[in-house]
Amino acid sequence: MAAGFCVHKGIRSLRNLRVSNRIFPRASTFCSAPDNETVHATHRQEQEVFISIDRSNLFTPPEHSHEKKIDESPMVKHIKSLIRFRGGPITVADYMEEVLTNPIAGFYMNRDVFGSEGDFVTSPDVSQMFGELIGIWGLCLWQQMGQPKEVNVIELGPGRGTLMADFLRGISKFKEFMNSISVHLVECSPTLRKVQQKALGVPVETSADSVCQVDKVPKKTISASFGVGVTWHADMDQVPRGVPSIIIAHEFFDALPIHQFQKGDRGWCEKLVDVDESSEHGLRFVLSPGPTTASRLYLAKRFKWASLEEKESLSHAEVCPQALKLMQEIAKRVGEDGGGALIIDYGEDKIVSDSLQAIQKHNFVHVLHDPGKADLSAYVDFAALKHIVRENAVGAGVYGPITQSTFLGLLGINFRVEALLERAEDEQVESLKSGYWKLVGEGSAPWWEGEESLAPVGMGSRYKVLAVVKGSQGVPQCFQ
Repeated sequence: MAAGFCVHKGIRSLRNLRVSNRIFPRASTFCSAPDNETVHATHRQEQEVFISIDRSNLFTPPEHSHEKKIDESPMVKHIKSLIRFRGGPITVADYMEEVLTNPIAGFYMNRDVFGSEGDFVTSPDVSQMFGELIGIWGLCLWQQMGQPKEVNVIELGPGRGTLMADFLRGISKFKEFMNSISVHLVECSPTLRKVQQKALGVPVETSADSVCQVDKVPKKTISASFGVGVTWHADMDQVPRGVPSIIIAHEFFDALPIHQFQKGDRGWCEKLVDVDESSEHGLRFVLSPGPTTASRLYLAKRFKWASLEEKESLSHAEVCPQALKLMQEIAKRVGEDGGGALIIDYGEDKIVSDSLQAIQKHNFVHVLHDPGKADLSAYVDFAALKHIVRENAVGAGVYGPITQSTFLGLLGINFRVEALLERAEDEQVESLKSGYWKLVGEGSAPWWEGEESLAPVGMGSRYKVLAVVKGSQGVPQCFQ
């Protein structure tokens, strides 16, 4: 989620939501802590497994310090109180969850973090072509399904609503497809919901702020701009079943909480977050005394899918249990109801090593810096997502990942940019060229003659695209 397309991940979109209480178990209020020290995980049979961290040999620095410190933010105080309440360090996953989605001070919950005025820029912010071409992919998938009369278009973490608005604009001339779709946005940030309503032409006053509460029935509203029904949800489980779905997850998986592990003399230990009153952040990273239940459960499962050579080459590893569970739910919905899903993110088609990063106001900062005011994200393990789909054998097939450059190229982005340039005013030409390069190029734009630090940076190969479709529908467009 970079701003100004920072080379690490560049453009990104959304993760501004809690997918579901089952995926993001959390304390319901800002200063409260869980009743126990357990972390939830779900394996293939969807049984709940309770895990805990052995903190008996870990050292937690004393609270008292004579050093003069800068006033701490409410989030830092909350993290410290959580660590002390639990009797020792918390996992990186717990830290990420609190920092990003705490209902009171979470990064995504109470402000618009996207665009040049926010903390990072995403693909939809870069160019309208991105969302338009995603819409064309959805149209092709609908045709492969046999043109059903009802389709749910679901977006996870819709950001500002820009991608969905461009999606609908791109398919607006295909009336049969437009008439068949209902839009479902999975979003729990009250601030971002209002931004999305504006983008889609939905009067804010007709979409109550309570629509994303789990115990409320979501209300369907009609977009004045596009004439389709739009509904907001707290999690994907609220989206009606029984009809095919087109699911879009653009820069969503990268914000799901990860566990980090490090190999040393004591074996694979887990990286944890502890209090450190002597540091500028008030927090520090520590390692568990030895393997934890999380390393034995999550890491062991991930290693089953890796070659001996890959495992022996690693000294660090990251695993995202929530991503695996969500992928299982997506595959199950697609396999049973039909349709497909697109996962677009930066990541690797192998075990991810040490990728956690923080961005604030378009600049990299320390992961423990000013929690709640900087975005946290990690590379997506596409290989693990593929294994989950194949392992569960739910009637869905998985394809890719391919690069974003290849994906958009096969959808005709070259023809689209040429058509736009022919009609563009002089002042629009530079923006179109820059947006095109950022989406499909690699490195700095070769035609740039201005200040080097302002050159458009292409992320065409950094971003990957994975598709999941119902097996009987055949290979999806762009993945043949």
